[in-house]
Amino acid sequence: MQKQKFGPVLPIILISYFMILLDNSIVFTSTVKIAQDLQMDAQALAWVTNAYALTFGGLLMLGGKAGDILGRRRVFTLGLVIFTLGSLLVGLAQNGAMIIAMRALQGVGSAILAPTTLALLMDSYQGNMRTKAIAYYGATAGIGASFGLVVGGFIASFLTWRDGFLLNVPVGIMLLVLTIIFVPARPGQGGRLDWPGAITSVVGFAGLIYSINGTVLRGVAGIIAAFALIAFVLVEAHQQSPLMPLQLFKSRERSSAYVARFFYLGAMISYFFLVPQAMQNVYGYTPLMAAVGFLAETIPQFLSATILARLNDRFTNNQLLTAGVLITFVGVIMGAIVGINGGYFWALAVPMVIIGIGQGLSLSPLTVAGVAHTDVLIAGSASGVVNTVHQIGSSFGLSVIVALTANFSSPVAVYNHSAWLMAGFMLLALLATLNIVRPGKRA
Repeated sequence: MQKQKFGPVLPIILISYFMILLDNSIVFTSTVKIAQDLQMDAQALAWVTNAYALTFGGLLMLGGKAGDILGRRRVFTLGLVIFTLGSLLVGLAQNGAMIIAMRALQGVGSAILAPTTLALLMDSYQGNMRTKAIAYYGATAGIGASFGLVVGGFIASFLTWRDGFLLNVPVGIMLLVLTIIFVPARPGQGGRLDWPGAITSVVGFAGLIYSINGTVLRGVAGIIAAFALIAFVLVEAHQQSPLMPLQLFKSRERSSAYVARFFYLGAMISYFFLVPQAMQNVYGYTPLMAAVGFLAETIPQFLSATILARLNDRFTNNQLLTAGVLITFVGVIMGAIVGINGGYFWALAVPMVIIGIGQGLSLSPLTVAGVAHTDVLIAGSASGVVNTVHQIGSSFGLSVIVALTANFSSPVAVYNHSAWLMAGFMLLALLATLNIVRPGKRA
């Protein structure tokens, strides 16, 4: 492979991944408008995000394994079709139940699409090219999430929130055509999909999140989730071709990266969900003003993610990861200490600049650490676990924070208490990161 050329496969992968992340983030700056149009309360509104994250996270490992068995391109195109159809139906939703259901369908498409993007990347590039490609992939994860807030604000102000989803339709069709033309069709490894693992993982993850943020029978859901997750681990230990090969967790580097990613995204997705609402409900900003206000996070993140590839030549992945998570923690803890009454500049803008820099430096190294030293035969499974942790961590963090602040009626109290909870999640992410770099054998 030419060292200086990535070819068309990398742009197709990155645009596809960017689209599914962007779509999730667009919801955040549009939540106030969605709630008004579809008459949804705070708990129901959280499920617009959680329904997507649950099907996305719950089915990711199945999507990754399907790519290994059936062939990456075949599964990738199926994911594009389902995601594009789901986007169309979300844009046409007429009530709360419909938008939640169609967001779940989008999540199914994303679950098929996302792990296959990373596995295609690992198939297509080797050595230093692969490291750089993964760095771009990780940067896309952060930029897509942050940029979606800005796009959502502009759309909510000048168009309607529906247009943010409907825009995915022509983009999805374009990507489908480009995939058929440029992505090589390689046969899969063959074999059977691990349906017992898929069923127990979906029931377990969905039950866990519902037990935190559901409305009825939460205790029952928690018990079912516990039994399902235990059954999932037992099933995976005895499957010949498991969705989640337990050997992935034998490496301290990979397992610690999963824990760090879980709590990091639990804090960050909650931040993206709550800050635009605080700007609108506390400061009286319009969605457009909230979008512009979030540029304080988005621009530094873009810049730090852009220089990350050059920093990889001077520093190790774990050094960059530690610096990024530590910087993010500093930004989150500053926002918690100042509180939302401190005004936009000190309460949000300065912390967002710090968080943006930290996030730009963190997500790519977290991705690299999560697939480090992985056998090519389980590349799809490894990328599925990385993306599963990403989505389940996001949903878990948001659900915990919404549940623990549900009794506060003041937007100020909601945000200030949430800020300290986000800081707690970031502290746990930092501790897991430090476990990666502590002396001793990592694999």
